[in-house]
Amino acid sequence: MKAILALGNPGIRYIDSRHNVGWWLADRLIRAWGFDGLVAADRSAWTGGTIGGESVEIHKPLTYMNLSGEAVTAIRAGRELDPRTGLLVLVDDVWLSAGRIRIRPRGSAGGHNGLASVEQALGSDEYARLRIGVGRPHDERIDLAAWVLAPMPRMEEEAVVAAFPRAVEAVECWLRDGIQAAMNRFN
Repeated sequence: MKAILALGNPGIRYIDSRHNVGWWLADRLIRAWGFDGLVAADRSAWTGGTIGGESVEIHKPLTYMNLSGEAVTAIRAGRELDPRTGLLVLVDDVWLSAGRIRIRPRGSAGGHNGLASVEQALGSDEYARLRIGVGRPHDERIDLAAWVLAPMPRMEEEAVVAAFPRAVEAVECWLRDGIQAAMNRFN
């Protein structure tokens, strides 16, 4: 089994926020793959199916971003899921310009509280992550937390959404050929 964990915050207030672009991509994957709608479970809403003979689950944590690791713990309970090969986290990244994607097999949380929570739950930073650029504020006085929780301006949102076909291909490559092939092809 492979699990895709899309980081975001629950609630109508955060739907259009930069911090929820992982959820946006998860919704795009669900539509592209024809999976059924999400079902609430322990700590996440999820759906799943089979892609290329591989059992795949997509999860959107029902916790806030800084508690995303609780969803990982619940996903792994009673399952054989090796995070090094079977987990892909979809996450926003302020260090990438809006619409850029980068896929990696491991790395630091880089100040991202959702990734820090996932790493704490796993006891490791060895899990794949697909980072989706949301850009940084141009004014250093703007609080970064407020920035990622705010809705994106139309042009930036369009840049992010325009990157989704490529991001879907990257996820499918990860599923089919592994992280190294996905990095070689999409970074």
